[in-house]
Amino acid sequence: MQLLLPDSGLLFWMVVAFGIVFVILAIYGFPVITKMVEDRKAYINQSLEVAKEANEKLSKLKEESDALVAAANKEQGRILKQAMEERDKIIRDAHIQAEQSAQKELDAVKQRIQIEKEEAIRDIRKQVALLSVDIAEKVLRKSLEDKDAQMGMINRMLDDVLINKN
Repeated sequence: MQLLLPDSGLLFWMVVAFGIVFVILAIYGFPVITKMVEDRKAYINQSLEVAKEANEKLSKLKEESDALVAAANKEQGRILKQAMEERDKIIRDAHIQAEQSAQKELDAVKQRIQIEKEEAIRDIRKQVALLSVDIAEKVLRKSLEDKDAQMGMINRMLDDVLINKN
């Protein structure tokens, strides 16, 4: 049983050795350990502050990026709207220009048709005049075969000329 219950001398020396080790640790060890714990605590607190600031900066950057995306979307919408308006204007201008061009061509064709019509009418009048002269010549030849008819015709023409001059 001696192993379980130490002697009083042994117990005394154990307490003295423990006290000496405790005093040495209290003087030299505990301040170093507590300083290291305090430094570690300060480092952890500083890291938490840096992490908090980083989170705040990240949230601000996220808000700014959201604002930039919203502004970019708005600008994109404005540019698309402007492009659509420009496209519609170009189409309208092209349509108007095509109508004007078609009207000019139509007017030119109408003018050509009118000129050709007038030329055709002049040509027809010439042909009618020539035919009339030919027919009159043939009729006059036939009716003026005898001398009395020729003299009667000459007298009538002279009378017409004299009446028209007066």
